[in-house]
Amino acid sequence: MTKGHRIDGIVPGSIAEELELQPGDYIVTVNGNPVEDVLDYRFFCKEEYLEVLIRRGDEEAVFEIEKDSEEDLGLVFDNGLMDEYHRCRNKCVFCFIDQMPSGMRPTLYFKDDDERLSFLQGNYITLTNLKESDIERIIKYRLSPINISVHTMDAELRCRMLRNRFAGEALCVIDRFYEAGIVMNGQIVLCEGINDGKTLEYTIEKLGRYCPVMESVSVVPVGLTKHRDGLEQLLPITPDNAARTIDIIEKYQKYFYEKHGLHFIHASDEMYLLAERPLPEAGRYDGYLQIENGVGMLTCLGDEFDAALCEEAEGRYRKDSDRAAVKGSYVIATGVLAAGFISELIKRFHRLFSGVKAEVKPIINRFFGESITVAGLVTGSDLIKGLMEMPGVGGADAVLIPLCMLRSGEDVFLDDVTVSDVEKALGTRVIPVQNDGYALLSALIGEPAASGFYRQYESRDP
Repeated sequence: MTKGHRIDGIVPGSIAEELELQPGDYIVTVNGNPVEDVLDYRFFCKEEYLEVLIRRGDEEAVFEIEKDSEEDLGLVFDNGLMDEYHRCRNKCVFCFIDQMPSGMRPTLYFKDDDERLSFLQGNYITLTNLKESDIERIIKYRLSPINISVHTMDAELRCRMLRNRFAGEALCVIDRFYEAGIVMNGQIVLCEGINDGKTLEYTIEKLGRYCPVMESVSVVPVGLTKHRDGLEQLLPITPDNAARTIDIIEKYQKYFYEKHGLHFIHASDEMYLLAERPLPEAGRYDGYLQIENGVGMLTCLGDEFDAALCEEAEGRYRKDSDRAAVKGSYVIATGVLAAGFISELIKRFHRLFSGVKAEVKPIINRFFGESITVAGLVTGSDLIKGLMEMPGVGGADAVLIPLCMLRSGEDVFLDDVTVSDVEKALGTRVIPVQNDGYALLSALIGEPAASGFYRQYESRDP
């Protein structure tokens, strides 16, 4: 008897509830097909007519279901993948997980390299983990986009960077996805003196052959923590190297845009800030294809914030006298890298809301090391230390932090300090804010607001 997958919950009002399915039941097959994982489940359940085999105890029953193709059955499973996560087989010289201190929660040390998470959550995979059956299934199910950690198209160098002798030949999978029309995005973690300069140009030219099926490639600087004992010595990307890299990228952007209507190759926001170069305008990000990878995030935030301020200036929400009555005192805590950019936004905010005091506080990362400057890696303990050094923080109405500092869906920082722990230490409220200009303005004036970014992109298929 096939075990199937245990149903952990039933969505109220769903087809499953109507059929009186229960937690503890097992789904075994759909239209005669065994369900291996969530990809099988979703693919088979796209049909408008289903025969679903359910096991309860020692009894099995087939349920005949007619539904819309996009309608979900309403089954909840304990593991979102309905399977074990695929563990990474590489030992990349730049791996961030290898640079974390001991004593953190076990999940932070797990290295995934799972093609299903690439499709479902936007994770990046190296292709070294894929079996032939995995490749065939991606093509059969038309799973797009697939996000690929490329790093270099030099096969021998890729083997060395990933410390996997199969890493070079794994690049052939990109050809198969390209020929099958599977949409892809690529990523290059740039390491000083290894895959930069001429090697980067070679990689861009090789990847350019896959455009526009490969929609975008991002170039991000390697992140180096202070916890690198026993690891290969790497150099951080310098401002001069960041500037040279941007010059290379912008040269190729012009070529790809003229040929394909896509800019294709993008430097991360961090690269531009390192080089002290102006961030590109929104139109050069091709619809923010890699915004969650730190590519265009600040441009999008700034544009949204300015748009929200314009709406306020036009009196869409309140009169001048009402805006003058808005009072408050806030501290905006963020990473060192983005602090200057956020400060410029706040200067524009103060021109319209003179009664609100808002001060930006860059938080130095002592936990991972001062070379780590992004907001998403600020820990709760560093947040407390940084803000305790700031006179009068306890008198602020609230401390605003970017939501990316917290574990997804929870109020816990990377070091397991909670939001309430920070509030107790500082004696004031802590408000997590979406990385969204409308949400930031809303938090500063004490009113809820719809997220501008998610309003704009809510119709995109994840």
